[in-house]
Amino acid sequence: MSAFSDHSQPWSRVVTLWRRESGAIMVLALPLALTQLSHIAMVTTDVVMMGRLGPTALAAGTLANHYYWFFDMFAMGLLSAVAPILSQYLGARRFRRVRRTVRQGFWSALLVSLPCAMAIWHTQSVLGLLGQDPELARAAQSYLRHMLLGFLPGLWFIVLAAFLAAHTRPRATLVVAILGIGVNALADYVLMFGHFGFPALGLVGAGIATATVSSFMFLGLLCFVLLDRRLRRYRLLGRFWRADWSQLLEIFQVGLPIGVTVLAEIGMFLAAALLVGLLGTVPLAAHAIAVQCAAIVYMIAHGIGQASTVRVGRASGAGDHQAAARAGWTGLVLGLGYAFLPAAAFWFLGGAIVDLYLDPAQTESAVVKDLAISFLAVAALFQFADAAQVTTMGALRGLKDTRGAHADRIGRLLGPGPGSGGILRRISRVRRRGDLGRLGPGSVRRRHLSGPTFSNSNTTCDQFASLNRREFFRITAP
Repeated sequence: MSAFSDHSQPWSRVVTLWRRESGAIMVLALPLALTQLSHIAMVTTDVVMMGRLGPTALAAGTLANHYYWFFDMFAMGLLSAVAPILSQYLGARRFRRVRRTVRQGFWSALLVSLPCAMAIWHTQSVLGLLGQDPELARAAQSYLRHMLLGFLPGLWFIVLAAFLAAHTRPRATLVVAILGIGVNALADYVLMFGHFGFPALGLVGAGIATATVSSFMFLGLLCFVLLDRRLRRYRLLGRFWRADWSQLLEIFQVGLPIGVTVLAEIGMFLAAALLVGLLGTVPLAAHAIAVQCAAIVYMIAHGIGQASTVRVGRASGAGDHQAAARAGWTGLVLGLGYAFLPAAAFWFLGGAIVDLYLDPAQTESAVVKDLAISFLAVAALFQFADAAQVTTMGALRGLKDTRGAHADRIGRLLGPGPGSGGILRRISRVRRRGDLGRLGPGSVRRRHLSGPTFSNSNTTCDQFASLNRREFFRITAP
């Protein structure tokens, strides 16, 4: 049976199901995207404020932010496994497993934060070894050491957001995220520039503001979960120190391929920033603006992918294979439709966007602006590939199938081109034998799910052209 049609139902019923699925994904995607934006928007606000301090502060902040993202996004990628696991448990009505999964999500965040914190604490030494300017490296370390205080609370916030998303209760996450963005902007204004009687701390003030807001966002969402009439029955903090090793292992099994893939992606951006940093302060400042804009719009597509994860996960947990297929395809279409908006904005409104980041009074701003506009034009070209890959991989995560697709993604990122990814994809395409009735990592025939991972524009064209729509997301019935 095709994912696009069901001859056992009238056409009007099929259209209604697809329309409802689109609405459900959009309702989920908005707060999930804003949850991601609450992280990126705080950093974006810092970058805008740093631009007002001058190109040197902006360059130092750029190095710091890229270095910080390298670890933060890896941890967030690993913790993204919590959402599909919870979704499948809820779809299967295995409510006793929910608290254990959330508890082990908190544990996973704590475990992964320890090595990340050590690396962030020694930012200056690492950047010095990579040949960066000593003054910039010293300023970056000072900024990140203060920002580090909010690293673990930010990860715990992601776990709670996944818990609410799996329950399709995203409103609290939306409210807390919006409040966090606004409070961070105000805190940056006060602490960086010394308003309302506070000292002007520059980059250090930005780090303190971000860490403080991250902590308050986590505490705010935790209070909601513990006090809400429908959610407090889980008693999420009950028996917090009781280990559930099998559940912890499952989170790492599902999440580690995601985290490693994100690490490879962020590693490419970090390497680019380091290379641009060798060219001077002005190119690095222009690069910072372009990358920051691309990161912001990517988070919206990422939110659609996360919504697909939840919808596919709940449908697969309930054994509704047609609904799982419908959710995956709907997320892909919505992601591609959204991509037209940032692509058009980067291409036609590049100058206006760059002006938001720069102070015209600065002497070097004109040169930085010209370079940044050129970078944004390039960024416009890969919006469709980005949207396609993040939504399709989000659907695969809903099935807890993360190894094969992410191996392909890593191969295309780190290898010489499409060939290396194709080799890894073929290696990972192992046909499983036995009972394929239960939906899960071992229940999906890989030949049906080895289609588009859309890891770059070449991948998009190559895999989409060979995609058999009648087989993609076809699940073996019980």
